[in-house]
Amino acid sequence: MNSLKEKYVKEIVPALYKENNYKSIMEVPKLEKIVVNMGVGEAAHDAKFLDAAIKDLEAITGQKAIKTKAKKSIAAFKLREGATIGAKVTLRGEKMYIFLEKLIKIALPRVRDFRGLNKHAFDGFGNYTLGIKEQLIFPEIEYDNILKIRGMDIVFVTTAKTNEEGLKLLQSFGLPFRK
Repeated sequence: MNSLKEKYVKEIVPALYKENNYKSIMEVPKLEKIVVNMGVGEAAHDAKFLDAAIKDLEAITGQKAIKTKAKKSIAAFKLREGATIGAKVTLRGEKMYIFLEKLIKIALPRVRDFRGLNKHAFDGFGNYTLGIKEQLIFPEIEYDNILKIRGMDIVFVTTAKTNEEGLKLLQSFGLPFRK
C-alpha cells in the first residue's frame, strides 16, 4: 500500500472524523481523483506540439493520456469545433496517490520562488485546481528533449461538501498551502 494512502487510512480519517464530529466514518471526505490537463493551442495548426504534450503527460503521470477536443468554434482563435486542442489524464486509486506524493515531495519544491499554494482556488464544492507554469518541475521531463515549455492544470476532486473540508483534507495530505 502506498504511504500516502496508508497515512489517509490510519491518520487522516480518524483525525478528520474526530475534528468535525461526523456521524459516520463514510462522511469523512476523500480524494476521488486527480485530473492533469494540458492545453495545446498550437495543436490546431501543428500536430507535433500535441504529440509532444501527450508524451510529457504520459511520462509525468505513468498513464495513457487522451486528446481533448474544442467544444465550439471561435473565429478569433482560428479554432474549429471538434479540433484537438489538448490532452488530459485522470488518475484514480494507487496511481493517484503515487502522483500526489511525487507532486508534494519532488515537483513543488523545485518551483522557483515557491511561497505555498493559494487557498482560494477551491470551486465551492471542495475541489481544488492548481496551475503549474512549466512541466520541467517533474523529474521525468528532460530539458533537452522538450519542444516547448508548457504549463498544466492539476485538479483535485474530493468528496468534501465545502471548501473548508477540502482544504483540511488536502492539508492533511501535506499540500503546502500559504499561511
